[in-house]
Amino acid sequence: MLMVGTFLHVFGLMMASLASKYYQFLLAQGLCSPIGASLLFYAAVSSVSTWFHNRRALALGIVAAGSSIGGVIFPIMIYRLLPMVGFAWSMRIAAFTILFMSLIATFTVTSRLVPVKRPWTIKEYSEPLREPAFLMLTAGSFMYFLGMFLPLTFIIPHARQVVHMSEYLASYILAILNAASLFGRIFPGWVGDKIGRFNVTVVMSTFTGIIVLALWVPARGNAAEIVFAALYGFASGTFVSMVPALVAQISPDIRKIGVRSGTMFAILSFALLIGNPIGGALVSKLHGNFTGLQVFGGAVQMVGAVGMLACRVYLGGWKLGVKV
Repeated sequence: MLMVGTFLHVFGLMMASLASKYYQFLLAQGLCSPIGASLLFYAAVSSVSTWFHNRRALALGIVAAGSSIGGVIFPIMIYRLLPMVGFAWSMRIAAFTILFMSLIATFTVTSRLVPVKRPWTIKEYSEPLREPAFLMLTAGSFMYFLGMFLPLTFIIPHARQVVHMSEYLASYILAILNAASLFGRIFPGWVGDKIGRFNVTVVMSTFTGIIVLALWVPARGNAAEIVFAALYGFASGTFVSMVPALVAQISPDIRKIGVRSGTMFAILSFALLIGNPIGGALVSKLHGNFTGLQVFGGAVQMVGAVGMLACRVYLGGWKLGVKV
């Protein structure tokens, strides 16, 4: 999976550097490259999950922190490269960088459990949805993912058009968000292993909904926008790194962690697919006003937090001191 994923991810970016028509970008960067990235993600997460139990959330948080580092480096790197070498070579340099890092992963990531060949059946993927805990976690995560990427996608346009932030500073706002996400993926994972991963996830997912509604909606200055970016990056980073640990926690057979994670993220991909277009449609409908997008994003994240709270209560009851 790592070898195939590396090839598809890098090949898609290389082809995107040659693209000049919409369908070419769609095939290269919309299909080929993300399929490769998905293979890399699932192989890494599933393999790491087999090596840890008590410190699984921390381990997965460290693994997920890599994407936060990439989220800091790549926006700045591309912003600097575009005026120097143009779009095509900017994409190629990014692809070569990813190739180098992916080759390291290919030669170092391995599962504790030896893969066993077995016949593929659709039932394997549908069975987890019959479990109440898995179903509630999936439903809550779906709603959360529906709004989670709205700030990541629209914070730069919001900073430019509403806050009137300078072009130079706005180009770094996403890097600030991802830098904070680095700590949000590691530290809460460490805390979650000690006091309960569901407990931490419910608190942090609720917090993201609150700051979207209470801080991002009224933000009208550079300071408020930057503080929001940092806080949101930290809090949302928790959810990204914690979901695989939550799936592993409620899975009776660790050998099927890949199938169960794949089932959940396949469902969550539809939330990512429709979330940003909904946000963009709201901005267009309100003639460039971002309030509808922000309220929608914060509201669906709060609903997602309720779904995860329901799962936590199902597993451990209403007592606050219970480690879940």
